Amino acid sequence: MCNLPTLHFRRIRGDMIEVFKILTGKYDTAAAPVMDIYDLKTTRGNAFKLNKIRAKYDLRKYFFTNRVVNIWDSLPNYVITAESVNSFKSRFDKFWQHQELMYNYRSELHGTGSRSEFNWKFLCYEYVCESTVCEKQT
Repeated sequence: MCNLPTLHFRRIRGDMIEVFKILTGKYDTAAAPVMDIYDLKTTRGNAFKLNKIRAKYDLRKYFFTNRVVNIWDSLPNYVITAESVNSFKSRFDKFWQHQELMYNYRSELHGTGSRSEFNWKFLCYEYVCESTVCEKQT
């Protein structure tokens, strides 16, 4: 096995890099698409949460500014607040290194919703370890 990233992962990674460039002003504002940042400061997640526009037709539903919202909003703050594009790429790759989607083209993306099974199991295990004596559970 060559351990090359899948096409799906490379597309998502490219989309996230483009969103980072748009939100940090690397592109001319006249040419870049408008990305609505969620303006309430009491939200969970990262500091640059995006608004997802409701779409009736598939044309708008799969448009760039609508399809990247769930994945972007699932990224933690330390990935989003990178100083440069290269530091964003390395932080993004480090955060996604355990995604099965990275090397298995048959897998699905996990952890982009508000509550995913993967994150829930991890948080429950972490809570059990912090609140009591951490013992190996079988």
